[in-house]
Amino acid sequence: MPVEHGGHVYIVASRMNGTLYTGVTSDLVKRAYQHRHGLMEGFSKRYGCRRLVWYEAHAEIVGAIRREKQIKEWKRAWKIQLIEAVNPGWRDLAEPFLGPAALGPGFRRDDG
Repeated sequence: MPVEHGGHVYIVASRMNGTLYTGVTSDLVKRAYQHRHGLMEGFSKRYGCRRLVWYEAHAEIVGAIRREKQIKEWKRAWKIQLIEAVNPGWRDLAEPFLGPAALGPGFRRDDG
């Protein structure tokens, strides 16, 4: 479960090996919900990045921001290795705290 303080750096994906978006937030549950339902304007909404496939907690938001900037500079292959090291099936890591009822319209568990 996400920590209450500090921040998170995260990656959402459109599907397994699909489009990736790396972001940072102080409220991972809220941000995962926003991505899941297409409420975040911009790149992630345009490319259907709704599945939370990786996240990392930081005690301080500045640490999460630093890590986000680092990961955004990485090659795609490195990001995929990061995801698959902890989530080889690219399952939606938000489901345990959002629940399956919050999947949203057109979202399927098996669309990866």
